[in-house]
Amino acid sequence: MRMNYFVVGTNDMNASIEFYDALFERSGLNRISPSDRMTYWLGEDFAFAAALPFDGRQATNGNGTMVGFSVGTAEAVRQFHERAIELGGTCEGTPGQRGPRFSAYVRDLDGNKLCFSD
Repeated sequence: MRMNYFVVGTNDMNASIEFYDALFERSGLNRISPSDRMTYWLGEDFAFAAALPFDGRQATNGNGTMVGFSVGTAEAVRQFHERAIELGGTCEGTPGQRGPRFSAYVRDLDGNKLCFSD
């Protein structure tokens, strides 16, 4: 079994697109927007999306909910963390060794928690 896709909620699709386009700019992912309420970044065996909630209520993030991205190397972890902060994200854990993985944590513009690991 493998993860099919992950979706984070947003309250501002344009800001979310700008943030994730810039964050993923060197990742080789393709952005598609099948509707005004959902945008995907797709790669081979990879799908991540930002969505305006279907029920029309405000998007919120869950305490303990986190999206993990395997970015390959410790240097890539540092670069993704730095770039996310530059784009207006907030630090939730600086790059460092945590157990068997080198990782770093940020929150996006909507407060969704992201982890980058080697």
